[in-house]
Amino acid sequence: MDVVHTLPRASRQSSVPMPSNALTRVDIALFNGFALLMVAEIIEIFQKANSLVAAQRPGRVRYDVSLLSAAGGRIASSSLVFVWTDDVQSHRGTNDTHLLFLAGGAGAQQACRDERLSNWVRRRHPFSAIVHPIAEGQLLLRAAGLPGRYCPLHYGGNEAHDLHPARSQKEALGAISTALRVVEEDLGADLAQQVAESIAPQPTTPFSSSVTLGATPQISEKILASARWLEANVDRPISIEDAAQVAAMSERNFLRRFKTEIGMTPSDYLLRARLNMSCRMLVESRLPVDKIARRCGIGGGGQLSKLFRKYLATTPTDYRRCKGMAP
Repeated sequence: MDVVHTLPRASRQSSVPMPSNALTRVDIALFNGFALLMVAEIIEIFQKANSLVAAQRPGRVRYDVSLLSAAGGRIASSSLVFVWTDDVQSHRGTNDTHLLFLAGGAGAQQACRDERLSNWVRRRHPFSAIVHPIAEGQLLLRAAGLPGRYCPLHYGGNEAHDLHPARSQKEALGAISTALRVVEEDLGADLAQQVAESIAPQPTTPFSSSVTLGATPQISEKILASARWLEANVDRPISIEDAAQVAAMSERNFLRRFKTEIGMTPSDYLLRARLNMSCRMLVESRLPVDKIARRCGIGGGGQLSKLFRKYLATTPTDYRRCKGMAP
């Protein structure tokens, strides 16, 4: 049973930042087959906020993020990336403010049948200042017979908006906005802006449109996860076999699906991701061209120059000069 002696604030009204030594518990309920990308971004927001607070007051932690599941242990996302979770039965409530996010994903239907998770959500719901489902996470609330409790700053009221309806993909985007608004209320607009900028899309380059993926319904989650993985690993040697394993597909099926859904082969996508990063580093840093090439997985400066001539009809040095950065 949760041990909570007093209810935390259900309505986060104050515009004055709370003291940075206060603690907010961020509970994220997961299940096998949850969608990883949105959960990862919410975690990143609170971890970045913690880093900025620690830079001002060493040793301070503003947000304590817990990943929870019905039985605890290793949980697989729908893209077969594994995360470690705590058992909801052993997760104790505290007198700190609690925020509850419920993950979405293809496994939500199955998770709704798990009474351990539903019962825990029922117990935690009254003691959580915000209860925010992400997309299919709304199914978990419905299975528990509960409404959401959304950030009042979004809706202009002083009460928690329990009856505000979820809107699938729009609701998923709202979870990110909610996390940022919580940081803004707790720590002030300046720090929240720094957090937002740290997770904002990177500046555009001639290759950005090829490697920046939006919420396109034609792209399946497994292929989207593999594409993001390629972008995150441009600095090291990558095989098609590695990427296919991320998507949990055979190489043949992965190549076919990737080309159909993304519009180019994984190899072409990886090359464009490397060139995209090269363009950004040329503009945003003063690193030598050869070092930039190696950090982007492109052998050396000579090879990068050949690629720039082929795709941009210029050289890395001229591209840097054109964008306003001295060589």
